[in-house]
Amino acid sequence: MSKKTPLSGLGNTAALSVRRPGGRGIEPLLFNTFNTIFMVLLVIVTLYPFLNTIVVSFNAGNDTIRGGLYLWPRDFTMQNYKAVFASGTIYNAFLVSVARTVLSTILNIFLTTMLAYTLSRRDYIFRKLITTIFVLTMYFNAGLIPGYFLMKDLHLINSFWVYVLPSLISAFNLIVIRTYIYTIPESLIESAKIDGAGDFRIFWRIIFPLCKPVLATIALFVAVGAWNSWFDAFLYTSSRQELSTLQYELMKLLSSSMNANSNPSVANGVGVEHSTQVTPISIRAAVTIVASVPILLVYPFMQKYFVVGLNVGSVKE
Repeated sequence: MSKKTPLSGLGNTAALSVRRPGGRGIEPLLFNTFNTIFMVLLVIVTLYPFLNTIVVSFNAGNDTIRGGLYLWPRDFTMQNYKAVFASGTIYNAFLVSVARTVLSTILNIFLTTMLAYTLSRRDYIFRKLITTIFVLTMYFNAGLIPGYFLMKDLHLINSFWVYVLPSLISAFNLIVIRTYIYTIPESLIESAKIDGAGDFRIFWRIIFPLCKPVLATIALFVAVGAWNSWFDAFLYTSSRQELSTLQYELMKLLSSSMNANSNPSVANGVGVEHSTQVTPISIRAAVTIVASVPILLVYPFMQKYFVVGLNVGSVKE
């Protein structure tokens, strides 16, 4: 007769406790099923309007008026994009917008991060006062007319730098970056100071590289804002065509096409055989795609930092 040990009875219990992945119950299966269905529907609802806009932009205007366009052009044409690019000012405006976006993003990130690092130092006695002043600018501003006169007194009217200098520091970005810097261990900074590093060296060699996730997020915010802005071009540089931005040119094109109801093909003198091939609706779709695609191409490179940088920089204090 075999002798039973205290652990010999655990074999059956252990065997019963191990189940196949499919035997864990119906709740996980239902959750995964409904979660998948919900996410697929969310993707469709989010992506379909953009896909439909692309379809309309490649469809003949007279056919678009009939409706019924969904995921594929019914009467394919490139006339809508020819209308958008017919004016030679578009190309120069594109270069101005690119230069504006790149400069604004680089300078805003560098200067805002430098200021955020300064305000994150607990031994800086004016940090609370300066932070309060910047926060107040998020709720109060002088208004449109005083802002215009300020730009005029600074001799920035009809100057390219009117696009860059007013956006060098952002209060919201400052708070997010400063909060992110609080998550960096203080021991790193103290060790660098013991080794003889100054504040700027600490900022450039330690703080700036460690802030990469939040800086990528802020860079995307600044770049999208600079790329989509057109109202400042309308206010400050409308008398100088060579300083016009892409968004401002597309806005003028869209306005002219919307107002030209009697002759929809008036979109900056596009030569087409049939005037009804280009309509305000088709021009609007083409303008939307031209304005959106360049900045959308940047997003995949920033996406991996986006959620992490924004969450850490805005929650942890």
